[in-house]
Amino acid sequence: MAEETFEAVGSGASTTYPQQCSALRKNGHVVLKGRPCKIVEMSTSKTGKHGHAKVHMVGIDLFTQKKYEDICPSTHNMDVPHVSRNDFQLLDIDDEGFMSLMNEAGDTREDLKAPESELGKDIRERFGKGEDILITIMKAMADEAAVGLKNAKA
Repeated sequence: MAEETFEAVGSGASTTYPQQCSALRKNGHVVLKGRPCKIVEMSTSKTGKHGHAKVHMVGIDLFTQKKYEDICPSTHNMDVPHVSRNDFQLLDIDDEGFMSLMNEAGDTREDLKAPESELGKDIRERFGKGEDILITIMKAMADEAAVGLKNAKA
């Protein structure tokens, strides 16, 4: 009998989960055009000749702030991204803009760049003054980015 080998795979945890379109709510999250979005507008049309009410959704991309729209029958499922937010202590920022971050367990990571937005300027400015700050990192699907900062509790 031939020996078989199997490729190792991850835990199989999906980056999204299905939810019925009619159960989605404003300020919730949804995947529109393949991007994780926050729902900013929703409207439902009446049941038509073919028997389905339609839901019109407008969402803002969580990371690029682009606006996306979609129309879906209310009985169909849509993907909802698993969104997590974690606070990391800022240890350092290198010349290329990569942040050295530490979580509560003491694990460090240096793979995220400071944003190019006002938030990034604020992070650099406050770090330059020597302030202890926590950076809030949001993760959804394959993307991660700094979305906020606050003073570390002494």
